[in-house]
Amino acid sequence: MTQTKVRRERMGHIELACPTAHIWFLKSLPSRIGLLLDMPLRDIERVLYFESYVVIEGGMTNLERQQILTEEQYLDALEEFGDEFDAKMGAEAIQALLKSMDLEQECETLREELNETNSETKRKKLTKRIKLLEAFVQSGNKPEWMILTVLPVLPPDLRPLVPLDGGRFATSDLNDLYRRVINRNNRLKRLLDLAAPDIIVRNEKRMLQEAVDALLDNGRRGRAITGSNKRPLKSLADMIKGKQGRFRQNLLGKRVDYSGRSVITVGPYLRLHQCGLPKKMALELFKPFIYGKLELRGLATTIKAAKKMVEREEAVVWDILDEVIREHPVMLNRAPTLHRLGIQAFEPVLIEGKAIQLHPLVCAAYNADFDGDQMAVHVPLTLEAQLEARALMMSTNNILSPANGEPIIVPSQDVVLGLYYMTRDCVNAKGEGMVLTGPKEAERIYRAGLASLHARVKVRITEYEKDENGEFVATTSLKDTTVGRAILWMIVPKGLPFSIVNQALGKKAISKMLNTCYRILGLKPTVIFADQTMYTGFAYAARSGASVGIDDMVIPEKKYEIISEAEAEVAEIQEQFQSGLVTAGERYNKVIDIWAAANDRVSKAMMDNLQTETVINRDGVEEQQVSFNSIYMMADSGARGSAAQIRQLAGMRGLMAKPDGSIIETPITANFREGLNVLQYFISTHGARKGLADTALKTANSGYLTRRLVDVAQDLVVTEDDCGTLEGITMTPVIEGGDVKEPLRDRVLGRVTAEDVLKPGTADILVPRNTLLHEQWCDLLEENSVDSVKVRSVVSCDTDFGVCAHCYGRDLARGHIINKGEAIGVIAAQSIGEPGTQLTMRTFHIGGAASRAAAESSIQVKNKGSIKLSNAKSVVNSSGKLVITSRNTELKLIDEFGRTKESYKVPYGSVMAKGDGEQVAGGETVANWDPHTMPVITEVSGFLRFTDMIDGQTITRQTDELTGLSSLVILDSAERTSGGKDLRPALKIVDANGNDVLIPGTDMPAQYFLPGKAIVQLEDGIQISAGDTLARVPQESGGTKDITGGLPRVADLFEARRPKEPAILAEITGIISFGKETKGKRRLVITPLDGSDPYEEMIPKWRQLNVFEGERVERGDVVSDGPEAPHDILRLRGVHAVTRYITNEVQDVYRLQGVKINDKHIEVIVRQMLRKATIENAGSSDFLEGEQVEYSRVKIANRDLEANGQSGGNVFPRPAGYHQSVSGNRIVHLCRIVPGDHSCPDRSSRCG
Repeated sequence: MTQTKVRRERMGHIELACPTAHIWFLKSLPSRIGLLLDMPLRDIERVLYFESYVVIEGGMTNLERQQILTEEQYLDALEEFGDEFDAKMGAEAIQALLKSMDLEQECETLREELNETNSETKRKKLTKRIKLLEAFVQSGNKPEWMILTVLPVLPPDLRPLVPLDGGRFATSDLNDLYRRVINRNNRLKRLLDLAAPDIIVRNEKRMLQEAVDALLDNGRRGRAITGSNKRPLKSLADMIKGKQGRFRQNLLGKRVDYSGRSVITVGPYLRLHQCGLPKKMALELFKPFIYGKLELRGLATTIKAAKKMVEREEAVVWDILDEVIREHPVMLNRAPTLHRLGIQAFEPVLIEGKAIQLHPLVCAAYNADFDGDQMAVHVPLTLEAQLEARALMMSTNNILSPANGEPIIVPSQDVVLGLYYMTRDCVNAKGEGMVLTGPKEAERIYRAGLASLHARVKVRITEYEKDENGEFVATTSLKDTTVGRAILWMIVPKGLPFSIVNQALGKKAISKMLNTCYRILGLKPTVIFADQTMYTGFAYAARSGASVGIDDMVIPEKKYEIISEAEAEVAEIQEQFQSGLVTAGERYNKVIDIWAAANDRVSKAMMDNLQTETVINRDGVEEQQVSFNSIYMMADSGARGSAAQIRQLAGMRGLMAKPDGSIIETPITANFREGLNVLQYFISTHGARKGLADTALKTANSGYLTRRLVDVAQDLVVTEDDCGTLEGITMTPVIEGGDVKEPLRDRVLGRVTAEDVLKPGTADILVPRNTLLHEQWCDLLEENSVDSVKVRSVVSCDTDFGVCAHCYGRDLARGHIINKGEAIGVIAAQSIGEPGTQLTMRTFHIGGAASRAAAESSIQVKNKGSIKLSNAKSVVNSSGKLVITSRNTELKLIDEFGRTKESYKVPYGSVMAKGDGEQVAGGETVANWDPHTMPVITEVSGFLRFTDMIDGQTITRQTDELTGLSSLVILDSAERTSGGKDLRPALKIVDANGNDVLIPGTDMPAQYFLPGKAIVQLEDGIQISAGDTLARVPQESGGTKDITGGLPRVADLFEARRPKEPAILAEITGIISFGKETKGKRRLVITPLDGSDPYEEMIPKWRQLNVFEGERVERGDVVSDGPEAPHDILRLRGVHAVTRYITNEVQDVYRLQGVKINDKHIEVIVRQMLRKATIENAGSSDFLEGEQVEYSRVKIANRDLEANGQSGGNVFPRPAGYHQSVSGNRIVHLCRIVPGDHSCPDRSSRCG
């Protein structure tokens, strides 16, 4: 006799009558058996499935080991050589080959081969084989074990057989698969005993091999075996993998006891740490605790009696329930749980009814609303679980968002409207000019109806401030304020300044107020304050009586005038089009531009109209004040709605997009107040439908993105305090054109400085190295107008496994430096993935507004300051103006404190109105260029000489109809006659004697080869001076290129996908020249300045090049435009450049949607993307050249080698995208087996 559980743990086995290959080692790519034997998979399969023989031992014959023989060849060889050789078929043959391998000897041979070969493909193959062989040697596994001789059988309880009524049985698919193996195995044994003919035995052996394959991984080879109902049987591998497999279904997706779910509703009177739990639910959830208490009190003798009492719902049970739930937190969760704030702990408050009541302030974290959302309740049972729930998951401990460190417990909607309403001021309101003794009196006179909430009054206010010892010091003064603000001051905690409420509070101001409170006073006062603001907000929103009526949507009078002007302009363009002056494309773009501009004008007129109203003040004089229009107040306070939505209500709806993203050129000129006609309504449906379709897609894709990000980053944990690195990344404010998109303060807050920050213009240390920059330090940086700080970053952290706390900086959700053991990888993945649902799925077409921005032709600065040019090469032209002759020139505007205010890219050939270091006034134009052509500019003076420019062969002469001027146009090679194919038209500069003029700083003659379609307006032999334009190359107009936006763009960046037509970057620094062309390609040659070998690259002719012969380029410069590939940036410009590129690109997508994410989360993912490195030079290490290894393993190996005085290996990190850089337990590739896992070098340190 024994226990039943042995039915779940005792294995059986089947002794196979002949060896059988294990399908995982055979078929999961790359085939391990194939790699080890160095045979193609096709050949191995032909041997295994008894179609061919394989030679095991050639003996003295001309047959080679592992040679494949067909049936005929085998019989011929048998006749010729007799038993001189040994050849077999089936798994026995493969087993014999594997058995006879000497792994160590093979490794030696391969390493020698590796050193001798130069072919890239061969190296790759050899490297793969050596890695596999070494894994076998180190793990002590024998290769012949990849062939099964005994098949283990799963214990019976894990493959149940259940009798159904009617005498039939329901069985696990595995039983069917095992049955087939056993039947075939027994039949094979019988055939072997009977010494049956070879062909029959062979057939049976093949069937056995197929049966074993199906059992292990059905459908991996050939057609899947199906059951009686025509569906494929579920094999052992299928039990494990995929969404329904063991991992995702049962291990990650367990169902739990002590949980319930119900609809949620508002609990506006709750405190932040409470939730309303229906009595019925609580009774069910806390049953065991109630039974325990009933027994303890002696009210029930047995559990059964206690059960009865609870079922009868006796009065004493409710009393006990009250005791049980006191101080016992429960956890509330709302699906989808996209970040850690999707599950929080609360103290339950018993309520009548059946809906769970939720505190309004936590809705933002859950992304919950009350339109029928459901939430689940879970009960932490053990004391430890309750302690954790209270200390870590309590809603009051999660005030700040882990994604950006700003409060996430922020009032919204009604509360914001209420607070905004009570802090607004109004001219000549009842009670204006009173002087009050304090907030209490203000409340009294308001309640008594003696003064309006908005009346401007003077009030005596007492403020408290902390001194050095942390004690509160009071100061009292008379403040100009309003009655409402004085009343609000009553709930503000001690320690905050009055100025914080002495303004009209919008959503941003309220958020800032709570943030300041948290930083100055800490957690407890902030939580109490947040609750108080909510109660106050609700109360005064109700008093405000703000509502929406049709008359609140005020249509501006100017609207009709603006629309008729636009219609006239459109009609004019239509006429031009009909008379052939503009093309269809230009007409379309212009029409869209006109309507977009009209729409902007209408909405501006409307907002101006809504924003202000005219009132009469106490002195009887008219004055303007901010409007009390309900719709305007809702939008202005940030409670609901936006200018764009108001524009549709009271302005005009504007242009609509078709489903394919192109813009319909007929705008909707009506707004919702006027109502749409049938055509307008029809056009609107496009957008509405696309919105709905997008939403469904977005949610699924966003979840998938988060899952992949978690996969990559899950093993990144803070493992030490300080790695001691001096590396870091330099942070500067994000400036696009004339706007500061993100100030330096926001970028460095919560980071650790990597080097001393000096006071600008002096050698005084402002902030010492290794300082965590908190709010006060950032204030200091701003006061001293520092505009770049080098901070520590996880990308440059030197910790081997994990990262150090100093390189990470502040834990955003807690506001202090991060603790050891914090799983920053998962936090980063959740922070990037959670707002994913807010991003669009769209690929934007540049239409309307965007194409206007594309054709800029000048730089106009907004502020006054001085100009600073970086990376600029320039020449002075004949009229004394600077002409830029470098590619990636940047122009920065520096204010009087040395801060960068604006930043612009200056294209090649721009004419500068102001030089480097000159002062400019705001609104001044500093550079001009022609956006539609690219000039060829000479850097030297002399006489122009045409070479290879033969009319009719390489050039053609064109005369402009309007001006009568003639110009030469270079023919494309396709348009040339046969005589002109090999000619290379160029412009050469010579001196008065006809000798070549050299380009300054080089020994190359100044000659400029002209690409096809280039236009030359000069004549041969004329005198020219440096900076003159020799020719112009028309730029193809951008057309409607798709810009991938939203979620797909973020996924592309983290996958490190190569764009379709990536920018071509210069591989080395040197001088450009062009070699011999082929039919479709140009040969670009870069000659290094030090005279080493030139670099050559073939570039397709349709790519537009940004460089001309004789121009100097730096390594990593853009030679041909296009989206840059992260791999190229990494290879040519280094790790910091690629980090900066990915961070900025991802942030651009989120910034467009107004989502704030801290840079460090993106850097964490980038660190994981750069974890693998390619070995370039193995030195005396065990690595192989070209092998991809974890970067940390290389660092450790190099350290060990250097300690022993040997040379280490050089590596080249590469962005793997997160398909190759995934950590060891990737679920998707779970069925890829490697004998002896050699992926994690130091399991103990990282895997616990």
